[in-house]
Amino acid sequence: MRVFNLSSGSDGNATYIETENARILVDDGISCSETLKRLALIGVKGEDIDAIVVTHEHSDHIKGLDVFSKRFNTPIYAHNDVWEGLYKKLSKVKEENMRIFTGDFDIKDLIISPVEIPHDVKCFGYSIQNENSKVSLLTDLGHTNDKILNSVQGSQLVYLEANHDLSMLRNCEKYPLSLRMRIAGKNGHLSNDASADFAEKLVKTGTKQIVLSHLSRENNTPELAFTYISNKLEEKGIIEEKNVRIDVATIFPTRIFKLK
Repeated sequence: MRVFNLSSGSDGNATYIETENARILVDDGISCSETLKRLALIGVKGEDIDAIVVTHEHSDHIKGLDVFSKRFNTPIYAHNDVWEGLYKKLSKVKEENMRIFTGDFDIKDLIISPVEIPHDVKCFGYSIQNENSKVSLLTDLGHTNDKILNSVQGSQLVYLEANHDLSMLRNCEKYPLSLRMRIAGKNGHLSNDASADFAEKLVKTGTKQIVLSHLSRENNTPELAFTYISNKLEEKGIIEEKNVRIDVATIFPTRIFKLK
């Protein structure tokens, strides 16, 4: 399995996953043209994509869907509850390409397991498995719980939200109080502190690679998220590069991960 994050953050989110037989995107929150440019970096064309799997309806996750699906006749998969908010936003997707699921489903040799995550709209994270390889994506969630942990345990690679630093968010004059409260709420976004707590649990279930994702442009930085979370884990006896590898996803493509 090969995994390549095209973009992460409030400016757009998209992740490419492939096996010998399947090639999918999870979300496409950047323009179709930009998606194609970034896929080309790893030798993938638009017509190679078998499907796009959607987490939720917010624009930074679906911006490129309409044009991409229309141009390449690409199926769009979303949970039945998510489709309620998507129908009015995806006018160019053909009806036969609107794929609805309510539980686990397959795309060629990929087994895709959704788990509902707490956000201010219906939203799902995913564990995606091929034989012994498993990657999970958990962004846009306000808090974690045992159900979420159980659904992703055993993943070698996890894309985990680390949206904001609590102090930076608290003092962000650009955001009104109502927005700051929503972000910090139980249906908002994970802080660096919450991300560190969940990362500890992931490592204890065998995760070896965590990619901090969906960082706020205003209330976090890649350097801060990496250092803060690495230090928090070290306090628990978990050493970065020894017990787990930590990377940070940004609005630009990051490294390719190969799972065996």
